[in-house]
Amino acid sequence: MRGFEPAAKLVAAPVQSASEGRGFAVTRLLTHWPEVAGEQLAAMTRPVKISHSRGGFGATLTLLTMGPVAPMVEMQLPQLKERVNACYGYNAVQRILLTQTAPEGFAEGQARFLTKPPAAPEPSPVERKQAEAVAKRFSDEGLAAAMQQLALNHAHRKTRQNREDFA
Repeated sequence: MRGFEPAAKLVAAPVQSASEGRGFAVTRLLTHWPEVAGEQLAAMTRPVKISHSRGGFGATLTLLTMGPVAPMVEMQLPQLKERVNACYGYNAVQRILLTQTAPEGFAEGQARFLTKPPAAPEPSPVERKQAEAVAKRFSDEGLAAAMQQLALNHAHRKTRQNREDFA
């Protein structure tokens, strides 16, 4: 019996061997992905593997991402490559490939992504009163609530379109 040991010490060897099997010589890239990639980019991507070409210098990092955010991630790849290479301490990664998948799916696609839709702005008091007036026209509570939400959505859409017209 050695007494209590830190959990990190107990799992260090298995994590290292598993990550090396995927080509990650530096485990920090996997364990500290949000720090390496940045919070926003880490929420949209997952590192899957690093492959080394035969006879060539530099590796290829494969990232898993969802289809709708792939163009936004692709625009940030040069900065991400610099951050990943800073993690390694030299230009280890020459190329980054994106693999698009659904948030839930086969094999690696089962990783949960943290992206959330942007929160809608709060409706103004005038918009609320108008939506409540629409809802009062219906006796069914469920239908009234649905119509009130529809009126709020419509008012928000008009407000957003007016802002875009003046921009």
